Amino acid sequence: MRTAKKTPESGWSVRIVRCLAQYDFVQIIALGFLICTGLVFIYSTGVQIGTPVALMAFSRQLLWASCGLLLYLISSSLNLRRIEYKILSPIFYLITLGLLILLPFAGQKVNGAISWLDIPGIGFRIQPSEFAKLSLIMLLSAMFSSAIFSVNKLSWLLLSCITVAIPLFLILKEPDFGSAIILIPIYLAIVFCAGIKWKYIIVVSVISIFGLVLIAVNEIMRIRPFLKGYQLNRILAFLHPEDFLVTVGYQPYQAGLAVASGGLFGKGIGEGTQNSLGFLPQTAANNDFIFAIIAEETGFIGCILIFLAYFLLLYSMLRTAFLTDDPFGKYLCIGIAAIIFAHCFINIGMSIGITPVTGLSLPFVSYGGSFFLMLMVACGLVQSVYRHRNDGKV
Repeated sequence: MRTAKKTPESGWSVRIVRCLAQYDFVQIIALGFLICTGLVFIYSTGVQIGTPVALMAFSRQLLWASCGLLLYLISSSLNLRRIEYKILSPIFYLITLGLLILLPFAGQKVNGAISWLDIPGIGFRIQPSEFAKLSLIMLLSAMFSSAIFSVNKLSWLLLSCITVAIPLFLILKEPDFGSAIILIPIYLAIVFCAGIKWKYIIVVSVISIFGLVLIAVNEIMRIRPFLKGYQLNRILAFLHPEDFLVTVGYQPYQAGLAVASGGLFGKGIGEGTQNSLGFLPQTAANNDFIFAIIAEETGFIGCILIFLAYFLLLYSMLRTAFLTDDPFGKYLCIGIAAIIFAHCFINIGMSIGITPVTGLSLPFVSYGGSFFLMLMVACGLVQSVYRHRNDGKV
């Protein structure tokens, strides 16, 4: 009895289907929606503002989206179960620390902070603090997944704290308070998922509250102030917005008006008045306060769609963390989810008045290169964990 001979077409089609079946399409759909939304509103704000810089923002974001897609495909094709990636984690961490140390000597000052390094020959600048977030997650994931590491041993816990404290201090020196503060929820999320005992959580919480009170007293009394003047004014503007409406409180106030005026369906894409009339300046409209523009032009329905996309993205990452049997991959997913959640909470909070202005971008939507590229690599790594989630099971 003769068996049917497989055709090359059927063989390739089966391979393609099997390959695609490995991917988490919940993550891909959510990512695609957020990236496209960002491109639409970066283009919209550029056209409304009309200046060459604003119009150029869309083409640059499109370039970063293309580069980010390539990085996403590369990072998603890796197998993080291989030991070399755990070994490379401290090397990546040390490289980002080196770049942060280099900033005061070779960095470019933008908006009062020396946060950028020029890459010679290609006219591109990188923000080392963004890549430090990912390098910290990878190093903590490697540490916490090690057989010799125990989160409930004080010596190891202190070592992990030092690992976070070094980049946090260097980023604060730029100064970039927003990027520095993001390192804390990253660390707390990973430590909590590593199974730290409740007694340590209580002790650390009490010490942290006491420390925050001391810091607040120090800043209010101006004994040895750590915050720059404009940073303190942003916090005061958040607490007493009515006293700062013509200075540092102007932009968040206008952003709040934009959100409130959107109604149910918004004014229409490109029809927002806060942006077109210049109440929100171009440096903020496509970056820090892009959510306010989206809320004004698409209304409550548009905001719900944005929230749904972020919910699906975070759900896919946490689901991957629970599905994988690789501790390194689990902690990696938790840390990356913490970045996205913290950025979303703070950025959207700036537009609706529940968080101070810190200059943090809205993931995948705000205009910017370094943060976007870092996140695309990070999401690719999460996709890699999902693809190889069952490789260790017998």
